[in-house]
Amino acid sequence: MAETPNTLISSKSSHSSLHALLHPLVLLNISDHITRHTVRQQKGLIVGAILGQQHGRSITLEHVFDCNLVTGPNGEVLLHQAFFNERLQQFKDVHKSPALDLVGWFTVTPPSGPLPSQVPIHEQMLRDYNEAAILLAFHSSDVGNTSSTVGKLPITVYESVYEGDSADDGDRPMQGDDQQRDLMLKFRPVPYSIETGEAEMISVDSIATGGGNATAIQDKEPSKPKTEAQRQDKEKRQKISASSEVLVLSPEDEDLIANLTTRLSAVKTLQSRIHLIKCYLQSIADPSTDTPMTLPNALKPTLSHSLLRSIYCVISHLALLNPQNSDALSIESLAQANDVLLVALLGALGQNVQQMRELGKKFSIASSIRRSNGPKEGQLSSRMGGDLFHS
Repeated sequence: MAETPNTLISSKSSHSSLHALLHPLVLLNISDHITRHTVRQQKGLIVGAILGQQHGRSITLEHVFDCNLVTGPNGEVLLHQAFFNERLQQFKDVHKSPALDLVGWFTVTPPSGPLPSQVPIHEQMLRDYNEAAILLAFHSSDVGNTSSTVGKLPITVYESVYEGDSADDGDRPMQGDDQQRDLMLKFRPVPYSIETGEAEMISVDSIATGGGNATAIQDKEPSKPKTEAQRQDKEKRQKISASSEVLVLSPEDEDLIANLTTRLSAVKTLQSRIHLIKCYLQSIADPSTDTPMTLPNALKPTLSHSLLRSIYCVISHLALLNPQNSDALSIESLAQANDVLLVALLGALGQNVQQMRELGKKFSIASSIRRSNGPKEGQLSSRMGGDLFHS
């Protein structure tokens, strides 16, 4: 059975010569977001924004973040405007790059192309943020298909154009509202290539090395059809055993642990690279010394001026991490810490004084009530004593 072609994909060849430069960390973040969305069994579209830079007809895809969605008045799915604007401004403030801007968005689509339900989000991107926004489509169905993933990533980058039914409508500029209504938003594939830096290479290598130790836990027994009562009973027993034996982590704790694990792997990788540079310098300085690496003479490291210049450049930047006036910085940091502790102590002292004042007011009220009731109680006791005497 022949597959029905996607009407949202343009049948015309692209003449824009647009080219996308994709960074590996973007793919890792997208994959992590899709994995968490699937494991948590969340419903709805998977949508995220892509930040980068555009230089002529070349677009770099450098950073991504996930987006919240809302339902529009006509039932269409749109971006949460307030959340999206705040998150976008936070990314710009953190990276502090004037050229960094919103260049597109990503979502999960079938291999045939985008779905009609995803078109309103792209139109919102074009209308409110970037009139040349691109779409990065991740094909999750191709991940498990080994025949389609050999030598090709399961992604497609699209640019959007407005085309009509005739062959030359897409090449002519729009003239009037009638022609604009006749045009339809369509997508054209854009060639892309992977671009990475040295820091990204270290991170990707560390993640790839750690990912090789991950294993999937499968059920020991095949699943059997169960009744609703049996399923509920099993869920109750699992909850009781989990609460009594294993501490169930929240999604925030899982994200924190994953972040700390990634940082630890990066530090270990950096330590291994520093150890390698140290061994190289020791072998160059004194070839007779014994290094941890036992190599034949043909493979002994040789003197390389370009490599030495690179090492010197790295060492020269260490002054930024350890300033020369470290003593003055330590004194200033200690003074600021003392100021913070002093303010906290004064706040605690003020609260204690306020509590003492409240206690004094309550004691004064109790004393005044006791004094006002004292004579009456004395008269009542003397009257009762006289009655007893006469009786």
